[in-house]
Amino acid sequence: MSDAHHHHDDDGPHEGPIKTPKQLILAVFFAFVIPIIGIILLVSFVSADKRPAAGSDGLSAKAVTERIRPVGSVEVKDVNDPTALKSGEQVYGAVCTTCHGTGNLNAPKFGDTAAWAPRIPQGFETLLTHALKGKGAMPPQGGGDFSDLEVGRAVVYMANKAGAKFEEPKVSVQATTAAASTEPAAASAAGTTAVATNSAAVNTSAPAAVTTASTTANTTAAATPAAATGAAPALYGQICQTCHASGVANAPKLGDKAAWAPRLAQGVDGLTASAIKGKGAMPPKGGSSASDADIKAVVSYMVSQAK
Repeated sequence: MSDAHHHHDDDGPHEGPIKTPKQLILAVFFAFVIPIIGIILLVSFVSADKRPAAGSDGLSAKAVTERIRPVGSVEVKDVNDPTALKSGEQVYGAVCTTCHGTGNLNAPKFGDTAAWAPRIPQGFETLLTHALKGKGAMPPQGGGDFSDLEVGRAVVYMANKAGAKFEEPKVSVQATTAAASTEPAAASAAGTTAVATNSAAVNTSAPAAVTTASTTANTTAAATPAAATGAAPALYGQICQTCHASGVANAPKLGDKAAWAPRLAQGVDGLTASAIKGKGAMPPKGGSSASDADIKAVVSYMVSQAK
């Protein structure tokens, strides 16, 4: 009888693991949706442009650019354009803050009125000289590469923050004055030449030698270099001052007789040839497009200041 009952149980209906609609939904989700999501993520990873790869980034555009970058660069500033020069705060933030920001190496700390008190009475010119030439542990210009005007602005900025009342130095007007004085001379020469031409046309019997002599005299007067009058040529203020005003890149500083002494032996013509062709860190013509005559005029001016 027990055998008959056992046989009846084997012939009964079989039931699967999914017994409710909720279980059916879960089964469909895990069997189809999750594999599809996995395939999409895998395809996105394979087709992505930025993904980790073996090796280094030594051949990337940034790395190659960094390797072939020039060791040095030449920055030409227009001293007649105030916006091209750094402010006192900018110079301080670039160089001076290294020591003056914390008081390192006995440098008077920025804003410390007690530390600046014995220095401010020395006056702006004395403080500027110390900053340009260096003093104690401070190298010339604090180790920076700025014009005298920019360094002066930094001195005024730091001193005034400590209680001084210094006036910020202004942009030099030498170049503008020289350019203005050149224009009347050129106009005068042009007028004289026109008068000589008209006179020759009216009085055809005048000897040609007289006309030639007059023209030569006018040309010589118009070509008189600015160095003879002591005024700086415009080219010096525009280009040469960038290096020669502060001695950047071993350029002989304007008016420094010791620096110019071994060079004066070459004469104006020899120095002019060096300036035209370039020498050391100085590019040909100082990086300008000036004429040879303009180069000679500015060389003559700098030589005259060193005698």
